Amino acid sequence: MPKMKTNKAAARRFKITGTGKILRKQAGTRHINEWMSANVKRKLRGWAAVAPEMKKHVLENFPYRKYLR
Repeated sequence: MPKMKTNKAAARRFKITGTGKILRKQAGTRHINEWMSANVKRKLRGWAAVAPEMKKHVLENFPYRKYLR
């Protein structure tokens, strides 16, 4: 039987921590943000947790994760 493949688009967008949390990048920082204050842009930096109802959908793209099988 062939190996299952990780969805590469999902692998670039999400990060799975050692404890099983799924992280995503914050939205709204790509363009049209000249009007934003520095405060707002600073808050949009970094990673945020994925909503619990989306967790199952995201994990379907990672067949070789080491937990929650």
